[in-house]
Amino acid sequence: MSLLFDQNLSRRLPTLLAAEFPGSEQALLAGLATADDQTVWAYAAAHGLAIVSKDGDFAQLSASLGPTPKVVWLRVGNGPTRAIESLLRTRAADIQAFLADPAAAVLELP
Repeated sequence: MSLLFDQNLSRRLPTLLAAEFPGSEQALLAGLATADDQTVWAYAAAHGLAIVSKDGDFAQLSASLGPTPKVVWLRVGNGPTRAIESLLRTRAADIQAFLADPAAAVLELP
């Protein structure tokens, strides 16, 4: 499963993490620049993507709507793209295991 990085995360992340998460997208580049959370959720579900966000709203949507799509909730403050890249790369095995678990809905990182 590939990832959909929300609007507040760098446009460079899909390219930077292509080896770990091929086929990933970034919301702005997917035409979702002004989309609300429900639209981003629907896009991710329709395209088989897990949402990566710092926004707790997606975790709340998951609790109310179920685990499709899955959510990787980055519980980190503002920081450089390289810090997010490093976190996701370091935890790639955990993320892959989460994505493969049909019962899992939200993975909180760090």
